[in-house]
Amino acid sequence: MYRRNERGWFKHLDFLMVDLVALELSFTVAVLLRFGFAGPADASLYGKVAVLLVIIHCCVVFFDESYHGILRRGYLIEAKATVKHVVLVVGLLLLYLYLTKQTELARMFFLYFVITSLVLIWVFRCLYKKLLKEARSRPSEKQYRLLVATGSAHVADVLKNLRDTSAKIVGLCLLDQDRIGESLEGIPVVASQETMLDYIKGNAVDGLFISSPSSRKLPDILLETCIRMGTSVHIGIIAPNPNGDNQIIESMGDYTVLTRSVRIASARQLLIKRAVDICAGIAGIVLTGIACLIVGPMIYKASPGPIFFSQTRVGKNGRKFKIYKFRSMYMDAEERKKELMARNKIADGLMFKMDDDPRIIKGIGHFIRDYSIDELPQFINVLRGEMSLIGTRPPTVEEYEKYDYHHKVRLAIKPGITGMWQVSGRSNITDFEEVVKLDASYITNWTLGLDFKILLKTVKVVLQRDGAV
Repeated sequence: MYRRNERGWFKHLDFLMVDLVALELSFTVAVLLRFGFAGPADASLYGKVAVLLVIIHCCVVFFDESYHGILRRGYLIEAKATVKHVVLVVGLLLLYLYLTKQTELARMFFLYFVITSLVLIWVFRCLYKKLLKEARSRPSEKQYRLLVATGSAHVADVLKNLRDTSAKIVGLCLLDQDRIGESLEGIPVVASQETMLDYIKGNAVDGLFISSPSSRKLPDILLETCIRMGTSVHIGIIAPNPNGDNQIIESMGDYTVLTRSVRIASARQLLIKRAVDICAGIAGIVLTGIACLIVGPMIYKASPGPIFFSQTRVGKNGRKFKIYKFRSMYMDAEERKKELMARNKIADGLMFKMDDDPRIIKGIGHFIRDYSIDELPQFINVLRGEMSLIGTRPPTVEEYEKYDYHHKVRLAIKPGITGMWQVSGRSNITDFEEVVKLDASYITNWTLGLDFKILLKTVKVVLQRDGAV
């Protein structure tokens, strides 16, 4: 899944909030300087002004496009933009007070407010931009990871034009030479055209940027395979396919690119999804604590050892993380798995499911698995941003290494505690290709409403123990 870059004033909602904090802080300082801690005699009027500042500020941002090119402004240009913004806000505030005949505000209050607003907004903007630049420069597992495919003679120009992108360039794929292992412009050459798909399948790559020489056009089958794997494709071309879905034209560095992905979501949609994850994560941590007090001693009594179980899993686009669960199996479960592979209901070992798994702790182990209590500690992963409430199940490293190209589409989004597969029969489904189809359908047709439906179905499945293991 690819997050669409927002256009218009909404994409700088963070700056809107930064300015709003600066304005309200300036208002508070102005009141204190004029009236002291006792406050003004007509406190209700000044309270209305504080609310009006929020409304007027948002209107100015919306209609004046105050944040257009804000990340590229220097200190002087930012100072000029700050003066313009404060003049508009204060001017509209004075106009409203004049038209409504509310002119009782102290003149010194306005003077203090204007001066502190100019200073604080400019300082807050500059500091926030500095923080953004530092955050972009720091390596992060959550940073968008980009593989650049181009000709060897174009590497320098391509990397120069991508210098302002917030993505992390993880490597180069040379389309006209095989120079794997070398380094060009400080970026390692990790693949050729022939090995590009293998590299994407085996490594954490979110997107593929293509700037191919006119004499070297990538076969369409390669691009379609990348998209089926869940890797977004950014093509530095002229016009989009008018019949294609999930594609947008956007800027990347100095390039205008056509971006195609298995699913393109807006920042607003993903913000709401993350907000739901955080709320669910907090509630889930509380439930985990309560469950730990109840089932923890039972687990330890039935099978002495750690109450919690952790395992390395593969998450979004190949990122590895530690998943947490209540331990429902005996301590030697991982060692015994190899000898039980012959009874695996899923062919090719791409997942592991079997009836009457002898590794499960008798009694308490079956109980917490039947009602999915063992999965509660995964809310830790949700709060850390490694998982989501709704998504696809994360494979083990061993399973992931057996994936074919089209299987990786399951990792195009964050893995989830529950998802389409879990509410469609769970262990009753023994064909891994059917699991992939369900997950691909979820990702391709993802909406916030679909997440809500899956969540309701999950409650029903857990209570009825439908397809539980």
